[in-house]
Amino acid sequence: METPTIDPKSIYYPPGGILMWIIIFLELVTFGIALIFMVVSAREEPEMFHDSRMLLNSTYGAINTVFLLTSGFFMARTVQLFKEGNILRASVFLRLTMLGGLLFLALKGFEYNDKLEAGLGLSYNTFFTYYWMLTLFHMVHVIVGLIILWTVQRSISKVPVNLKLEDMEASAAFWHMCDLIWLLLFPILYLIF
Repeated sequence: METPTIDPKSIYYPPGGILMWIIIFLELVTFGIALIFMVVSAREEPEMFHDSRMLLNSTYGAINTVFLLTSGFFMARTVQLFKEGNILRASVFLRLTMLGGLLFLALKGFEYNDKLEAGLGLSYNTFFTYYWMLTLFHMVHVIVGLIILWTVQRSISKVPVNLKLEDMEASAAFWHMCDLIWLLLFPILYLIF
């Protein structure tokens, strides 16, 4: 009896595997629900939300957006180079991807320090409760993403390369999810209210 093969171009088998896409879907739904609750809360206290948003440093948020989008570009390039068999260049771009993530975390750390020194902690008001919960949850995703990318980097650094395309695509899908979540958080937290 022949083992059935999976067509990698099939809609039932997306890049990175269906399980990764289920996880991404659930994460996006989780963030989406939290953002909806935040918007509802903002309608109840519009002045407080606006005044609180003005206490955020939108320059930090914008720079972090550039870090993550650039990192996402480098990740896409990593996958493309890996598919082409150019492992050395893929490894370079993967390291640049991780650098973007580390720069994001470092700048977010500075921002968190500024907020804490100003007394704008989790319990300061409703806006900052959402700010801290959403951005810390996102930060956890970035850290998990960096751990995944580090593992991938170790795998493609070995000779012979010990990594399947599906694993590379799964790590890229998770990393792009971090980008997408930030693209939702940045305007809502830093620009809209």
